[in-house]
Amino acid sequence: MTMYAALLRGINVSGHKRVPMAELRSLLTGLGHEDVRTHLQSGNAVFSSASDDEDALAAELERAVEQRFGFAVPCLVRDGGYLAAVAAACPFPAAELEGRQLHITYYDRPVDAARFAGIDPAAHLPEAFALGDRALYLYAPDGLGRSKLADALSRTSVTKDIVATSRNWNTVARLVEMTTAGAPA
Repeated sequence: MTMYAALLRGINVSGHKRVPMAELRSLLTGLGHEDVRTHLQSGNAVFSSASDDEDALAAELERAVEQRFGFAVPCLVRDGGYLAAVAAACPFPAAELEGRQLHITYYDRPVDAARFAGIDPAAHLPEAFALGDRALYLYAPDGLGRSKLADALSRTSVTKDIVATSRNWNTVARLVEMTTAGAPA
């Protein structure tokens, strides 16, 4: 059995696309997954599965969420090893920063630097970003809500044809812990 994190995009934001975490846990259990837990109210769940196909697991969850709640929610499913490797590869000094200052955006596929060519990093300093394995690291010292770089990175011209969902460093660290150590939520 492999431990996975399911990252649901855009649920429970300002009362839109409401998915109660108890119902999400029930849904995942109903799909045959074990060790199901959730973290926060913003679309983070962990579970164990015998499957080794993250894309198939994500597609199954997307279908189940749409059937149960009546709206589409893009989902990414990543195993604990991947989450830990992405966190360990962070080019910013995570241990020295507040969780709200550092974010990882996870993508459904690899992205190349050409996608971000229209963004001038120098124009956004001290904010900065770096690409990783199906991920983007964002350092936003004043937080995501005040980040002009985050706005630039989320433009349709950058995100076209990809599924992307972001988590702050506190959530990243907690999901790594939950999927690699089996810690209770």
